[in-house]
Amino acid sequence: MPSLPQPDDLTSLILRTDFTDDRAWNELRQTVGTDGASYASDPSFADVTIQALIDTDTAADPDHQLTYVFLADALTMTDDEHPLLALDLFDEPGRTFRVAPRWFLDISANLGIGNLGFDEFADAADESGTYRGSGASQSD
Repeated sequence: MPSLPQPDDLTSLILRTDFTDDRAWNELRQTVGTDGASYASDPSFADVTIQALIDTDTAADPDHQLTYVFLADALTMTDDEHPLLALDLFDEPGRTFRVAPRWFLDISANLGIGNLGFDEFADAADESGTYRGSGASQSD
C-alpha cells in the first residue's frame, strides 16, 4: 500500500476506499465541495482496514504523517446521507465517528487550525456514532 496522500494546505483528506459506485463518489464530492477538502481516489486503498491506515501513517516520515482522515467507505457510498467516516490517526489512533457531509467543513476547519480536537467531535456524536452539529451530543 502506498503512503497516505497529503491534503492540500488548510484542507482535510477525503480518501475513497469503496470503488463500487462512481455516481455516489461524484455526488459526495459535489455535496462536500472543495472548501476544506482534498480528495484521493486511488484503487490501492480499496477496502483498506483502519489498522492498515494507522500502520501506514505510523510508518510515514513524521513530516508526512496525518492526524486524521475522512474515509468514503462502503456505507458512505450506499447511505442516502453519504456519511463520511472520520478516523483519528494521532491522539487515539483508530477512534472513529461518522459525519454527514453538511458538517464536514465545520469539522475540517476546526481540526485544521486546532480549535477543537478530534475527541470533542467524536464525543458529540449521537447514539448512532454520527456527528450532526454541536447540538447533537447525547451526553448532556
